[in-house]
Amino acid sequence: MLKKRTLTLWLLLMGLVTVGTLTSRTQTAQAADTWQNAVVTLGTTLTDSQKQGTIDTLTKNLSDSSDYQTLTVTGDTLVTYLNPSGSSFTSSSNVWSSAAIEKTSSGSGINVQILPYNGKNNITTITEDQYKNAALTAGVSDANIYVTSAVPIDGSGALAGVYAAFAQNGANLNQKQVNAAQNEINTLSDITDANKDKDGYTDEQLNNAVAGAKTQMAKEGTNISTGDITTIVNNQIEKNNLQNVITNNQKQQIVNLLVEVRDSGALSSSDFKAQAKKLSTDIVANAKDIFNKLDTQENRNFFQQLWTNVKNFFTNLFG
Repeated sequence: MLKKRTLTLWLLLMGLVTVGTLTSRTQTAQAADTWQNAVVTLGTTLTDSQKQGTIDTLTKNLSDSSDYQTLTVTGDTLVTYLNPSGSSFTSSSNVWSSAAIEKTSSGSGINVQILPYNGKNNITTITEDQYKNAALTAGVSDANIYVTSAVPIDGSGALAGVYAAFAQNGANLNQKQVNAAQNEINTLSDITDANKDKDGYTDEQLNNAVAGAKTQMAKEGTNISTGDITTIVNNQIEKNNLQNVITNNQKQQIVNLLVEVRDSGALSSSDFKAQAKKLSTDIVANAKDIFNKLDTQENRNFFQQLWTNVKNFFTNLFG
């Protein structure tokens, strides 16, 4: 009888522990997943009229244009997220560029669109693909990000707003990764600016090379050597037909930024490789007219395989 009571008591305790564990896990998951609706970040310098114009511009593409939070991005926001990477913003810095961020289903990747304000693209420096690569490095995953500005500006405020929006929703991004992302923005922007008038160069090719390099780095893991990163960069530059455009100095800058990405801890994320691969796929898909014309080994292999398949078809048909 005593044994039976002891067994019953033991089973009851185990049941309580199991229920407690499941409840704890459920609560933890709910606490981590606080992103209920989109976030619209608004630069603190915007006038009331510009704020409304910015909201109208940013929310029109949201899955629910009437359900969103707002977050004001101030000079302090810039100081918090951008100064650790070397920027020199102050609490009184002006902020105009703004963003809307909504989380999307797992595996959908990072989508960025720069939206014109009153018919004009006022983001003067950062491109859509540069935003995507920076967001990936910072630890962002599966999100639609819309960016605009009421006045011509480089677009840094919008990116700081993205970081702040994730923090507001319980996903504080690793500052080392944010620093690497900011240095990446600066590096890629400078390279694109230096090569913008050269034949055979586009920002899409550069960002696809960097996204491809990140994918390969993630496959190798967190202990990948600087030498291996250099080899990967060389391969990606050639794959994207930039070997006759990118200078050795620019190539070294890319290697340096990817070493910083490695050292930031970004590669330890299970999402990083999948997000990087999706990013590369999306860049190519969105710029088919550019990538279809590239005289790369990959394209040559594709057409050779296509011709081989055609020959095999007719051989089998009439053979």
